[in-house]
Amino acid sequence: MTIQEAQQEVDNWIKTIGVRYFSELTNMAILTEEVGELARIMARTYGDQSFKKSDLDKNLGDEMADVLWVLICLANQTGIDLTEAFRKNIEKKTNRDKNRHINNEKLK
Repeated sequence: MTIQEAQQEVDNWIKTIGVRYFSELTNMAILTEEVGELARIMARTYGDQSFKKSDLDKNLGDEMADVLWVLICLANQTGIDLTEAFRKNIEKKTNRDKNRHINNEKLK
């Protein structure tokens, strides 16, 4: 699935099953909540925190997909073509960092 297809799939789902988009501000708050849930699982899986019983049924991929879902909702609501935005973002990073990381002694 392409990013464009994902944006269309989310839009179709919202319009047929979800009734309507939540407001942009509500979705921003939901995105923050979903990132927090992802961070919790990352901290327990790769960090020093131990799992709680309530964390054991969480799936890392599902948590990442929740973040992506809400981000796509926000893009759809605000008229952002994520394919184009991502392409421009890669170009920006490439131009800005083309020598930065290769010359970083910490990464060698």
